[in-house]
Amino acid sequence: MSRAWPVVPLLLLGACSGETTQPQVNLCAERVCAVAGTTCDPADGECKCGAGGALCSGQDLCDAAASTCVSPVCSAGTRWAPGQAIFREVTADWGLEALAVQGTRVAVGDFDGDGRPDLFVRAGGNGVDEWDGTRRSWLLRNTGGGFEDVTESSGVRQTRVSTIAVGRPGEVVAFADVDNDGDLDVYTGMTTGVDGALAGETSELMLNDGQGHFQLGPEDSGLRRVGDADIVAGATFVDADRDGNIDLWVGQHNYAPAGTNDTIFKQDYLYKGDGAGRFSDITAQAGLTTVDWENLDDVDMGLAHSRAWSSLACDLNDDGAPELLAASYGRAPNHLWQGSLTGDGALSFTNRSVVSGYAYDDDFTWQDNEFARCYCQRFSFAEGCDEVGPPRITCSSQNWSHTTDRRPFRLGGNSGTTVCADVNNDGAMDLLTTEITHWWAGSGADQSELLLNTGEAEVRFTRPGQAATGLTRTHSGVAWDQGDMTAAVFDFDNDGWPDVYIGASDYAGNHGLLFHQTEAGKFEAVPITEGIDHHRSHGIGVADFDGDGDLDLVLGHSRARCDATLPDDCYPTRQVRMFENTYGQGGNWVQLDLQGGEGTNRSAIGARVEVSAGGVTQTQEVGGGHGHYGIQHQRVLHFGLGAACEAEVTVRWPDRSLTTQTFRVVAGHRFKVVQGQDPSLAQ
Repeated sequence: MSRAWPVVPLLLLGACSGETTQPQVNLCAERVCAVAGTTCDPADGECKCGAGGALCSGQDLCDAAASTCVSPVCSAGTRWAPGQAIFREVTADWGLEALAVQGTRVAVGDFDGDGRPDLFVRAGGNGVDEWDGTRRSWLLRNTGGGFEDVTESSGVRQTRVSTIAVGRPGEVVAFADVDNDGDLDVYTGMTTGVDGALAGETSELMLNDGQGHFQLGPEDSGLRRVGDADIVAGATFVDADRDGNIDLWVGQHNYAPAGTNDTIFKQDYLYKGDGAGRFSDITAQAGLTTVDWENLDDVDMGLAHSRAWSSLACDLNDDGAPELLAASYGRAPNHLWQGSLTGDGALSFTNRSVVSGYAYDDDFTWQDNEFARCYCQRFSFAEGCDEVGPPRITCSSQNWSHTTDRRPFRLGGNSGTTVCADVNNDGAMDLLTTEITHWWAGSGADQSELLLNTGEAEVRFTRPGQAATGLTRTHSGVAWDQGDMTAAVFDFDNDGWPDVYIGASDYAGNHGLLFHQTEAGKFEAVPITEGIDHHRSHGIGVADFDGDGDLDLVLGHSRARCDATLPDDCYPTRQVRMFENTYGQGGNWVQLDLQGGEGTNRSAIGARVEVSAGGVTQTQEVGGGHGHYGIQHQRVLHFGLGAACEAEVTVRWPDRSLTTQTFRVVAGHRFKVVQGQDPSLAQ
């Protein structure tokens, strides 16, 4: 017989108070969110993005700050092949013709902070802006489909000394957030010694008020060089000591004092910034001192003053300390200063101009110089003249010093611009130089070429030569002149491999040249009909001006040595021309707008960025201006991704600790990257 037991209620903790609790189930206990930036919500076990609870999936990226899932905008990728058009001219469409913007020098900087790249165009020389007459410069605001001239209203050309209604001279410019307040300031460098009402005007730092209006920087700033000759030929912002404050590297050209025929060479200068707009000269303190042109052995070794035609700062040995470079005109050796920075911020530089292979190439052939041949025809007994053939010119003038012109520095080049870029995607920053070269100078004269970084701690380059890289030229006839002064390295087809544009200028037959990289370090010429048709191409500004995901160009024009009887003659004016990229927008890309945090300059100048996608890693640095009389491209870094829809990014920030962060991005978007935070969609 079964027995029925009475049912006794189970008393739970808290029963005495009349409360009953149910066991809680943690739905996130074993859940791993696949999309970075999402977190599991314990209430429903879903991986959500930000406070808004957006659900991301697949290749999405979580922008937690905006509670938004960012999906890749992806295609099969683009890679240019002959027969495909790349650029179309849009000069008139963007209002540059109507504004009569006529210049030879171009710099890009988003001075009003609206996310659209703006332009600062200048004519060569030291003239002033007559607001109702002759113009020498144009600060142009990008409105999204055209440009607005705000030069006068912005105050960027206001005078310090003069009271006449003209704009202060200054053909060299560079942009950076010097005072770390979130907007771009601008350095305007000039050649001092202006006469008349503008006597006493100097190079200046112009501070941005955050609304795109500028005021003169501190009057007692050392970069003004009051009372001293200032012959600015290049300007580069750089945080040389990584203290979070922007410094300034300025290349100096030579000059002739009034009433003399003397040539005076100048010391290049490094100025330390205090973070508030004031700069002090630390050239000697940092070990950058050079000597006068008195001992030719010093000149050969790159120990004498440069004859700068441009400037550059770039970390060439990946140690976090930037190298400083000055490309020199007139067969003066190019200068390369290798930087060294200790943990406590002690900064010093070592001259490696010659030993690095940057000062000049190692071809010291002089026997095929036509003026050397003329000399040897007259003085056949002179040293080495038994190896010299007959001249191919009429020897009507003597233009050869048998003592001086066979020295290494005289067998170098006339350098216009040096560009720093990891051209072959091997992780080391290479150099591209531009040179003015004449047929009569012979094979010993340096030509524009690619210098490949060996990746050693002691900076050194190899010069594979134009035949090996494909950056070759063809000339009709015996006589030719190449006036290469500007260049750019950028990925025009978004295939993940940088391409090259060389602005050949100033001589008959000179024409801008576009080259496509076909494999690592090897290029093919793009036909003019498919690339860019631009005679005597001078200044260059590269940016995604129309915001469609590929890189466009604005080019200046030189009217030097015009001759209507010769090919590719000058245009009627120095009208700046714009070329829209119509090919690359079909490809995959990502853009990164970096902003430095604590201990890093706000512009993130010097930040080193690696983007890995599709088995290729690209390396770029945020630059602070470079090149012949002030070239600057958009500060936002642009990377083509080939066929990839996403990429892994590593940023090394230029603070004392060289802080790094790694994150994932997806194709087809511009991201704002604030140091220490996850990337977010740029507004």
